[in-house]
Amino acid sequence: MADSYDLIIIGAGPGGYVAAIRAAQLGMTVACVEKRPRLGGTCLNVGCIPSKALLHSSEKYHEASGHLSEVGIEIGQLKLNLKKMQANKADVVDNLTKGIAFLFKKNKIDHLEGTATIKAVGEVSVKPEKGKAKTITGERILIATGSESMPLPGLKIDEKQVVTSTGALELTKVPKHLVVVGGGAIGLELGSVWARLGSKVTVVEFLDRIVPGMDGEIAKKFQRVLAKQGFTFKLSNKVTGAKAAKSGVTLTVEPAAGGKPETMKADTVLVSIGRRPHTTGLGLDRVGVEFDERGFIKVDEDFETSVPGIFAIGDAIPGPMLAHKAEEDGVACVEIMAGGTGHVDYNLVPGIVYTQPEVAVIGKTEEQLKEAGTAYKTGNFPFMANSRARSVGDTEGFVKILADATTDKVLGVHIMGRDAGTVIHECATAMAFGASAEDIARTCHGHPTLNEAVKEAALAVDKRAIHI
Repeated sequence: MADSYDLIIIGAGPGGYVAAIRAAQLGMTVACVEKRPRLGGTCLNVGCIPSKALLHSSEKYHEASGHLSEVGIEIGQLKLNLKKMQANKADVVDNLTKGIAFLFKKNKIDHLEGTATIKAVGEVSVKPEKGKAKTITGERILIATGSESMPLPGLKIDEKQVVTSTGALELTKVPKHLVVVGGGAIGLELGSVWARLGSKVTVVEFLDRIVPGMDGEIAKKFQRVLAKQGFTFKLSNKVTGAKAAKSGVTLTVEPAAGGKPETMKADTVLVSIGRRPHTTGLGLDRVGVEFDERGFIKVDEDFETSVPGIFAIGDAIPGPMLAHKAEEDGVACVEIMAGGTGHVDYNLVPGIVYTQPEVAVIGKTEEQLKEAGTAYKTGNFPFMANSRARSVGDTEGFVKILADATTDKVLGVHIMGRDAGTVIHECATAMAFGASAEDIARTCHGHPTLNEAVKEAALAVDKRAIHI
């Protein structure tokens, strides 16, 4: 391995490893420093990928527990093999991380395992878990260190009884009662996994609604759907303390606005109140890198920090804290370094909750449009009226399109339903090209498909939907 590079990337998550590959394609010599033994960062190792593997497996179990009989598929006694389910998840993660290692080798990227510290501009110390630190130099440094779970005062994380998303992915038995602190995407996804496998799930959320930041209509209907699946919600409440014992965890819960506290017992508590940039220990203060009031690294339009030669992307900087946003950041950043152009429109980053039904959103919410004083039109279409949804028995949910009242330009799309995370991408493409609702409405959609609901919602913007 060399000691000097064109680019040193700190962090091998989706932002870091994608940036490394693109930089190598552009002819740069690249080193990628990662403290984990495996590439892929939080997303691949303890986040997006393992959670989706468990979501898939638990959904299959849920279907087999009764829903398959509704379509004429009858099976014998059902048995959960959680150990095997966890092993399958581990295999998925292992194969994908090995895939990234292959891509690094193919693109001649040096993977340095260890903890990185910026000693000076263009100089990084890499300390492996065992052995001496090594100093490497680079013309540029890119920070792609991602984020970590936000702690909650009064709750000590042990990743056994009181867990973050990391521990919730590794449980060896199904909790009788799982309390999820926080009503965001991560908590609801993991709550769905264990609810399908037999847990009673209670969500405690500080705000008066779930999925903060999403469209209000989506949030209300999504909560009703989850309640039908067995979720219990305690909104406008906060957890102020926890006492763990062999018999379980006793939580102290109080109204957010103040009031009499109550106790709640659980086998497992999942703390999922959000994530924060993971930038401690990098030596950024030493070299003068500036942060905003929320702890994110400040960058300019070229992703360069306040220190020339040091760049940052992904969860470490402002914007949606999502793996695909980090990937886009990484590509744009290194293309700019190579003398090209790059830009990421954060208004067009899809947000997806991988429950069943899925929730997928892009662009503006009704609340945001009202706050900005933007006149808009709305088109809604239920999956109950979609022939594909009816034929496969997944009729829960709807498509909602928001369009400018004057120009008809699509401003936001909000979907709850089967495969919403896939369906949303035709809307992302349309919005990237400045499409109107009529453009979508006049586009021929295959029949029968779930995407026909998008076409009908676009027609509904002009009050001319066909099937309702």
